Amino acid sequence: MQFVKTRFNYLFNSTKGLILVAIAMIGLVTAVWGMLSGPMAEMGVRDWLVKTLGMDLVQAEREGRIVILYHSIAMAVVAIETYMITSLLRMKPFFKTAINLLITVGYLLTMTFGLGFAYFGHNWAFHGLYITGLSLIFFAGVLICVALWPWDKEYHVADNAYAHLPGGVDLERLAFFATSVTTVLSALFGAVPGAYFGNGFEVFLAENVIRYPEKSVMEYSVIGHLHIMLALIAIMLTLIVGRWLNFKGIWQKIAMPLMILGTIVLNLGVWGVVTPLEPIAHMVIYVGATPSMLAALFLLIWSWNKLIKDGTAHLAKPNLGQKLAALVRDPLKFGPTWQMLFMNFTTSGIGIFMAVRLDEIFRVWPAREERIELTGHWHALSAIIATIILFYYGDMLGLKGKARQIYGWCILVFSDIALAGVTIFEMKRLFISEASQQPLVNGLMLAMDFGLGALLTLLAVVLVWRLVDLFKPGGRWQTETTHELSDEVNS
Repeated sequence: MQFVKTRFNYLFNSTKGLILVAIAMIGLVTAVWGMLSGPMAEMGVRDWLVKTLGMDLVQAEREGRIVILYHSIAMAVVAIETYMITSLLRMKPFFKTAINLLITVGYLLTMTFGLGFAYFGHNWAFHGLYITGLSLIFFAGVLICVALWPWDKEYHVADNAYAHLPGGVDLERLAFFATSVTTVLSALFGAVPGAYFGNGFEVFLAENVIRYPEKSVMEYSVIGHLHIMLALIAIMLTLIVGRWLNFKGIWQKIAMPLMILGTIVLNLGVWGVVTPLEPIAHMVIYVGATPSMLAALFLLIWSWNKLIKDGTAHLAKPNLGQKLAALVRDPLKFGPTWQMLFMNFTTSGIGIFMAVRLDEIFRVWPAREERIELTGHWHALSAIIATIILFYYGDMLGLKGKARQIYGWCILVFSDIALAGVTIFEMKRLFISEASQQPLVNGLMLAMDFGLGALLTLLAVVLVWRLVDLFKPGGRWQTETTHELSDEVNS
C-alpha cells in the first residue's frame, strides 16, 4: 500500500509528476489515434486498430469525433502550462493545490470520457462527464485569474532589472494575468455554440467552410475560438519560457508591455468577428498579433545574447565560430527560442502571407489546396508548442551531459524536418504543378513520417525510462519529490 501511496503522491502532487502524467496521456492518445490517419489507412493499420479496439466510426459523425479528439489533447496541453504557471509564479498554497487538482481531474475526465463517447459508441453519460471535465478546467482558469491578481502588494517587485509599474506592479505577472483572463473569456467563445449542438446548430470543421460566402454567427464564433485559443496557448508558453529563462533587463521591459497590449488587442479583434465590427476585425487581429510577435522576438534576442555571453565569458575576444558554438551548446535552452524563430517560416509568416494574398493567390487554388494549407498551419503550430514543452520538461528533469544533448538535439532536428516537410507540402502549388508534383509529395511524406515517427519514438523512450524509474525504491522520482517539497517550504 505504501508503494502505491508514495508513487501516487509523486505523480499527482508534484509538478514533475503531473507534467509526466499529462505528457504520457498525450503521447498515448497521439500514438493510438494517429493510426487512424490517411497513411496508416493505406497500409491497413487503421482497419486493424478499429477492429481490435472495437471503435464505432460512422462517417457522418467524423467532424464531431475530430472536435472531441482535439479538445482532449488541447486540454492536457493547457493542464501542462497550468502546472508550469503554478510552479513558476508565487501564489498562495491553497490556490496552487486547488488549481492543480481541478485541472487534473478536468482534463482526465475530458480525455477519457470524451474519447470514450466519440469513438466507442455514444454513451451519453460519458458525454456528460466530458462536459463536466471541461467545466472543471474552466473553473480552474477562473481560479488562476484570482491567484495571479497582479495588484496584490505581496507580489510587487522592486528590482529594476524587471519590468514593473511605478507602484511596483509586476508587468510580467500582469501579462500572465491578462493572458489568463482572455483565455477564460475566449473559452466561452466555443462554449456558447457548443451549448447549441443538436438545437439547430451542427458540428463542422473550420477548414470545410472557408469558402462559404455567408457564415452564421455561431460558425464565426467557432472559427474565432479555434484561432484565439491556439494563439493564447502560444502566448502563455512564451511567457512561461521567459520566466523559466529569467528574462530581464531592457529587452524584458520593452517586451512585457507589448505582450500585454498585443494579447488584449488580439482578443478584441477575434471577439469582434461576431459583431458588426466583423469587416475590420481581421485588421485589429493583425495589429494585435504584431506586438506579441515583437515581444517574442525580444525574448529571443535577450536569450541568444545571454547564451553567447555565458558561453564565452572565459574568452577575451571570442570570434564568430566561438559565439555560435556557445549559442548552441545547450539545446534545451537554445531550442525554445529557435523554435519561435523557425515558427515564423513555418506558421506565422506563412499565415500572414496567406492572409495578405488570399484573394490574389490562395482563393484561385482548388479548395482542397487551401484546406491543406489551413490544417497544416494549425497542426504545425501545435507541434512547435509541444516541442517547446518537451524542452522545458527535459530541463526540469535535470538532464545533463550526453543525455541532455541527445534529447535536445533529437527533438530539434526531428521536429524541424517534419515541420519543413509540412510547410513545403502546404505551399507546393506556388512552385510546382499538380501534374508533376508526385515525386516531391512522396519525398515530403517520407520526411514528415520520419520526423514525427522519430520524435514519438524519442518520447516513448523517455516515458519508458520514467516508468521503469517509478518502480525503483530509491529512484529519481523520490529525489524529485523531496526536492519539490523542500522548495515549497523555502518559498
